[in-house]
Amino acid sequence: MNDMQNGMKKPELQQLPVISDRMTFLYLEHCKISREDGAITVRDQDGIIHIPAASITVLLLGPGTDISHRAMELIGDMGVSVIWVGEHGVRYYALGRSLNAHTHLLERQAKLAVNTRSHLAVVRKMYEMRFAGEDVSGLTLQQLRGREGSRMRRFYREQSKKWNVPWHGRNYDAEDFASGDPINQALSAGNVCLYGLASAVIAALGCSLGLGFVHVGHEFSFAYDIADLYKSEITIPIAFQTAAENPPELPNVVRRRVRDSFAKTHILERMVRDIKYLLSEEAEPEPEQVLYLWDNLHEHMDSGVSYGKEEDG
Repeated sequence: MNDMQNGMKKPELQQLPVISDRMTFLYLEHCKISREDGAITVRDQDGIIHIPAASITVLLLGPGTDISHRAMELIGDMGVSVIWVGEHGVRYYALGRSLNAHTHLLERQAKLAVNTRSHLAVVRKMYEMRFAGEDVSGLTLQQLRGREGSRMRRFYREQSKKWNVPWHGRNYDAEDFASGDPINQALSAGNVCLYGLASAVIAALGCSLGLGFVHVGHEFSFAYDIADLYKSEITIPIAFQTAAENPPELPNVVRRRVRDSFAKTHILERMVRDIKYLLSEEAEPEPEQVLYLWDNLHEHMDSGVSYGKEEDG
């Protein structure tokens, strides 16, 4: 009973539920977050609810959230990833810690990125995901890039005709948002939301935001890679529709519509699956052990084992 009153003991790693047994991502806004024994308490104007900390994978803290130190202590002990985001995840601000206690996906990402052959294989996967129902296995990288460019130009023209919105190409100034025409403002507002969500998911999985495959050399290269998989499905149609309506607060309307589309299409869960698919040749089980010893011959060796010979002691 004293343990409960003074705060729960930190659980052993093997006691923590595996990721597949937990909830997905929990988003909270305009509330006070605290702790009561082994549960996170969430209080807002409608009352208070208790959420078992061990059932959470990623906690997304939106605007108006106020979280206590004791709550963060429990969240950290339970291996929960905390990410500070904009409204409904449409901005990525900061990361408390990654979801995974192991570095399996990060190591896999690094290995794939530094080897030319495997790097190209991931790029090919990304392009193939955009060509649903098409056999592009025989195309070179340059041909894939060219086909994707043609597909996107055609898609922009189709959306322009559908919504009767003039389209003169993607033209914007990152330092002067207001200088763009309505459709370019709408596209920028929607894409920023998509980049934010992709960044949150990548960080939560313990991967590197900057270690990209199609995009390279930028701190958010991998986020741009992932976001590009969904632009023609989400942000581009919403941008053209909203630009056609030309509401007074166009960027805000776009952000709200993109936010709603995220929920409707379950894009967050899909991103998790797609990232794991891109970085893994096949579905792999969660590693049973978190800490290993590196070995140049066997890659990983068990930790906590004495490898010295008896005569050495």
